[in-house]
Amino acid sequence: MIRMSDVSMVYDNGTRAVHKATLRIDEGEFVFLTGSSGSGKSTLIKLLTGEIRPTSGRIVVNNYNIGNIKKREIPYLRRTLGVVFQDFRLIPDKSVYENVAFAMRAIGARNRAIRKRVRYVLDLVGLNEKMDVRPQELSGGEQQRVAIARALVNNPRLIIADEPTGNLDPARSLELMTLFEKINELGTTILIVTHEKELVDKFEKRVIVINNGEIISDQTGGYYEYEESYEL
Repeated sequence: MIRMSDVSMVYDNGTRAVHKATLRIDEGEFVFLTGSSGSGKSTLIKLLTGEIRPTSGRIVVNNYNIGNIKKREIPYLRRTLGVVFQDFRLIPDKSVYENVAFAMRAIGARNRAIRKRVRYVLDLVGLNEKMDVRPQELSGGEQQRVAIARALVNNPRLIIADEPTGNLDPARSLELMTLFEKINELGTTILIVTHEKELVDKFEKRVIVINNGEIISDQTGGYYEYEESYEL
């Protein structure tokens, strides 16, 4: 699934974003990746999705070696991933159904398969009755669920969610995490990138903590006893 060994990332301007990071995430896990702003979380996402390549070390995601992946292979890597962004990135002039179906059309799926799968994932996220509505007519929580449905529609092995609750109130955030748990129980590996301490503490999940580009903690349950020592 995800294998990182002594991975470092130094940008051209000299900024060291990740330093000798080693981690392993197996099929079917539910993992939180957390840390303060500027800790290296965003760089890790870019590495995992093949947007950038590591300066040193080895990363394998769903059997693709990110360090030497060919440009033509990157779309195939990304078909094994579903990425959920904080800002939703929905197409405003398309319906909920079309926003989700678009991801399947992009890989050449047939119309019959699209209809069946889109209806299934919209039902899974509780939006079957909103499939003809446009994004601007939905609440923030509903828009985020559309984004999750779109990430899920091509049946990825792994979903990476980047601050998915950043624009939601606590009640909607908890609801969304419960939805991710449900998706995980159906077999999809989940990696949630967040800095929301209270939310993470509500779930007995594996928590990986990054600070100044280094992984400083990796354990199941809360990590917040480390807060004072590492000044997160």
